[in-house]
Amino acid sequence: MPITYTSQEQVEVYRFSIPVAIAIPLVALFLQAFLPLRIGFFSWFDLPLLVVIFFALARRSPVTGLLTGAAIGILQDALTHHPIGVFGIAKTVVGYGASSLGVKIDVENAASRFLVTLFFYIVHEGAYFLIARVLVGLTLRWSWQHELGSAVANAALAVALFALLDWFKQRT
Repeated sequence: MPITYTSQEQVEVYRFSIPVAIAIPLVALFLQAFLPLRIGFFSWFDLPLLVVIFFALARRSPVTGLLTGAAIGILQDALTHHPIGVFGIAKTVVGYGASSLGVKIDVENAASRFLVTLFFYIVHEGAYFLIARVLVGLTLRWSWQHELGSAVANAALAVALFALLDWFKQRT
């Protein structure tokens, strides 16, 4: 069986219009800030993280993924009572990693999107926990059951959300 290599030229790279690239993260941040106050179970979801993963996978540029993650993370920090930069650093790591991985594997089908989101949700939560606990000194608890349940819930939501957001992709 021959081994095939996907070159950089064969990978489909997408871009987004400026209004879409601004509106989608802002809507995600708004929903993340206000829906958990009204709907309790919504606190399990991290819409800004899903948006970072989606844009990073679609654009497939580590620098763009890094900057997208940093911008969305810092804006999310501004809406919380935590120190500025905790979400920013964690989402920067995810944005860079997801865009780097998006170049290597096919991320257009539902199964790979589910697994990638599952993996990067756990990476995000681990990075957030380490940064908040070690660097900032916050008192946090880690619960594997809660984190795995949230990871699966976010991955399932990501499959549906990414299919919806695919409508906004533009080929380069």
